[in-house]
Amino acid sequence: MLFLDHIIMKKVLVTGSAGFIGYHLSQLLLKDGFQVLGIDGMTDYYDVKIKEARNQKLLQNEHYSFFEGLLEDEQFIADTFDGFVPDVVVHLAAQAGVRYSLENPRAYLNSNLVGTFNIMESARTHAVDHLLMASTSSVYGASTEMPFDERQKVETPLTFYAATKKANESMGHSYAHLWNLPTTMFRFFTVYGPWGRPDMALFKFTKGIFDGTPIDIYNHGEMYRDFTYVTDLVRGIRLLIDAAPVRPEDPADIPEWDSLSPAAPFRVVNIGNNDKVRLMDFVEAIEEEIGKPAIRNFMDMQKGDVPATWADATLLKNLTGYAPETNVREGVKNFVTWYREFYNI
Repeated sequence: MLFLDHIIMKKVLVTGSAGFIGYHLSQLLLKDGFQVLGIDGMTDYYDVKIKEARNQKLLQNEHYSFFEGLLEDEQFIADTFDGFVPDVVVHLAAQAGVRYSLENPRAYLNSNLVGTFNIMESARTHAVDHLLMASTSSVYGASTEMPFDERQKVETPLTFYAATKKANESMGHSYAHLWNLPTTMFRFFTVYGPWGRPDMALFKFTKGIFDGTPIDIYNHGEMYRDFTYVTDLVRGIRLLIDAAPVRPEDPADIPEWDSLSPAAPFRVVNIGNNDKVRLMDFVEAIEEEIGKPAIRNFMDMQKGDVPATWADATLLKNLTGYAPETNVREGVKNFVTWYREFYNI
């Protein structure tokens, strides 16, 4: 009973709580008995109504509270930490979107670099038990060695978005080393599912098929992605909260499968489905679930994109005993069901 009381009292600050992944993670944490404070900028990068709807559902839980503000607002972040005093911080908020980073790179500079610095500074001053921050599979960049392994060098980012996330990993390592701040970076792989972002492929494909408008398929369909269902992803994050890295006494004792730093309580973890799926198979799964063919507009590869991603998720399994398991057809079915309900189709 004492253990349960401890879990109930544990406080987690989630940045980007009204976002796609932040919403699902906050729901899981609340279900598991945590007290959650969410912060979100509620920016208009995509339809704010979806963010507001997610946030309203979270606010139905008495153990969830919310503040609206931007990551780059230093005083807002400092005041939020001072008032809540979190035990754990999960930093998900960022300017997202690989393609948008070609159009508005400054948004990524402000949110992903300045904003992440503000989060790290407050996590340091409050000596949180564990800081977990989102990175991305995009940091693997031009690498063709697959499946991607956390111990690979990631020195070839192909977009400014990927570069900011790689910088976040380096920033996180430095703070972990200097201040003994336990830090876990997790790299996402093409997350999808209910309440997803309208700028992502599944949402755009589904909307296009329902509306009877063409869907853009890059590299003429010769693309592969490690599609990771959102509830699998947030279960991985939840379990990693309890797997805070510890500075090694002797680096020689670090297992060969571990990405633990020899100089800091710092680790990078892939969270992926440990598989790659052909993009056209993904499209066909959506078509079958909707019961209507897509109007396919085949296009060349877009600047900064990569033909394939594929996660080696061995480290996640070794640390937590968990591996994502939702197959694409099940995940697509769940999304289309949500889409029909949300838009009254």
